[in-house]
Amino acid sequence: MTTDIKEQIREFRIGEKIRGLRQQKRLTLQELSELTTLSKPLLSQIENQQVIPPIATLLKIAKGLKVDIHFFFADAGNRQKYVLTRREDVREDEKVHRPALNEMTRPYAYHSLAQGLRHKHMEPFLIEFENKEWDDSLFFKHDGDEEFVYIIEGELDFHYTDEVLRMRSGDSIYYDSSLLHGWVAVGTATARAVAVMYTKE
Repeated sequence: MTTDIKEQIREFRIGEKIRGLRQQKRLTLQELSELTTLSKPLLSQIENQQVIPPIATLLKIAKGLKVDIHFFFADAGNRQKYVLTRREDVREDEKVHRPALNEMTRPYAYHSLAQGLRHKHMEPFLIEFENKEWDDSLFFKHDGDEEFVYIIEGELDFHYTDEVLRMRSGDSIYYDSSLLHGWVAVGTATARAVAVMYTKE
């Protein structure tokens, strides 16, 4: 993990927020593990900011702690009505999440496009995908949610249950994310997309 990514994680303080909320609710790591179906060692690594959790993992933790996923990205003191994200604010050196789940690196990085706005029902992200050979271990799901993804650059293979959909710049898809799904970039060009996650709860 590079120094830049460590600094970015520290800025969001995701692990600290999880630990603080867990302790506030008087939950042990074991109890949170049972609520989220995530392993106790993985939760400990996340709290200590040794592992960067992907969105699917954050959703499980958020539901276990009974908060919205925006809790992990929002500034607690922020009361603004909108968030304007300029293109210069999404620079390569400011990419924030190189996710990992069960100690395995996911083939993408994502940047929140609505950081700081509280009590919203959607979470928009700019995602950059790495070229990687597909493996079924890259499948994941998060119950009760829907996602919309619009490809803005490059090509992707979207694995959805037993289907594989090749997607190119300009393509989009809206899907039930409670079913198994996963992404990998194909070709040599960088693949980037805007994804919007809607949480029903």
